Amino acid sequence: MWKICQTCAVEHDAAAEICRICADERQWVPAAGQQWTTLDKLVASGHKVTMRELEPDLFGLRTEPEFGIGQESHLVRTPAGNVLWDVTGYVDENAARLVRELGEVVAIVPSHPHHYGVQVEWSRALGGVPVLVAESDLEWVARRDPAIRPWSGRLELLPGVTLRQLGGHFPGSAVLHWAAGAGGKGVLFSADTIQANPDRKSVAFMRSYPNRIPLSPAVVERVATTAEEFEFDRLYDNFGKPIDGDARAVVRSSAERHIAWVRGDFDHLT
Repeated sequence: MWKICQTCAVEHDAAAEICRICADERQWVPAAGQQWTTLDKLVASGHKVTMRELEPDLFGLRTEPEFGIGQESHLVRTPAGNVLWDVTGYVDENAARLVRELGEVVAIVPSHPHHYGVQVEWSRALGGVPVLVAESDLEWVARRDPAIRPWSGRLELLPGVTLRQLGGHFPGSAVLHWAAGAGGKGVLFSADTIQANPDRKSVAFMRSYPNRIPLSPAVVERVATTAEEFEFDRLYDNFGKPIDGDARAVVRSSAERHIAWVRGDFDHLT
């Protein structure tokens, strides 16, 4: 029987003894050691997936009570089909029904390994939807399945919905661009490849957020420059802290601030 890491909510094959994702320097294993759970246990403890409309044709899904990393998944609806981005670490028939009622999902896409969640189980609940995993991050897939398909670089999933590999947090870390979002001004789904800060006026670029490991100036410049291939006015991270306006300029100014501090431009202030 497959199982789920209690800390990050990523699904694993039955034979797994430790969650490699949590054992990596970007995550953490609890002091009490590796802990596992199952969907049956989560159902019994009252977990469910809730959905809210964030803007026209965009919906956020969360697991309640919060489980694992606690990311908010996003469903983008288009006339040509829907995309499910960064699925939750829990799914049941009601969650699948909520998603199906909004139209056909053509792809499930994780931004990076921390948000693989129960992507194979989501795929099966939705009828075998392809799960697109960045080729350079395939080694982190802990539950193999024919639904998992590799991709790299840049991929147009649907008209106006484009997947782009930026790297940084992981080599395969990606963003999703939705041209019709924000009233036609464009939306970037950045997860924590580009993480919105609590002030909602700036963003952060880190190798590890819980362990406070920064990225180098060169990598931050690459991530920001690649994101600037797209026009976008709004940015959604993975924890419900959007940058509501002028997000493309916010990414640039935040990148320049990060680079300046890491380079030592402001050491005289410390």
